This record gives sequence, structure tokens and C-alpha cells, in this order.
Amino acid sequence: MKSTDFLNQAVSVIIDRPLGSQHPQHGFLYTINYGYLPGVILPDGDGEPLDAYVLGVETPVTQFTGRCIAVIQRADDCDDKLVIAPEGAAYTDEDIVALTAFQEQFFDSRVLRG
Repeated sequence: MKSTDFLNQAVSVIIDRPLGSQHPQHGFLYTINYGYLPGVILPDGDGEPLDAYVLGVETPVTQFTGRCIAVIQRADDCDDKLVIAPEGAAYTDEDIVALTAFQEQFFDSRVLRG
């Protein structure tokens, strides 16, 4: 299984770092909801459940089901991130880069589409 297998699929995300929360080690603020897919651990990943950014939800939530519209792949880290949005929501690659920059600015990452 690869992170790109989730492109265009409906997925459910557990949000463990809701919008407005602070990273426990690095101190930056989460400007969008961020979580993971429970039970999904990629063979070439970091050994933790697959992470996901949730776009288009303007309040902190504890879980979310939406469509995977993109994958952020890091060249300097083995921790891909899914990009999840409400059904029918459209975001450009530039939108995704801007909305995830609070964390992705520290990595060499690119946006992959299906």
C-alpha cells in the first residue's frame, strides 16, 4: 500500500491536532485540522499511522470524513501526508501549499494528484 492509493477515495480521519492547537514539541500552531487514519501504517513510512491535513473545515473537530484530493510527499522525510477536503471542494496545488505551509515550510515537499 502507498499513500497515493488513497487519492480520490473517501477516508475518515481522527483529528489529534485540531485547528488552533500547538505542536507539543516544536511550538507552531496548527492553522488547519490535522490528524491520522487509524490503523493505516505504510510499509515505507515512519511507523506511525498515515497523517492527514483536513482543508475546508473552519472549526476544530475531533474527526472528519472527506475525500483525499492530494498527497504531500516529502523528499527529505518518509512521512507522506494526505490532503482531505469535503466532498466537492476544490483546491489548487498553490492553495494546498499555502494552507499547509505552517508545517511543510520545514520540508522539501511536493503535491501529488491522481
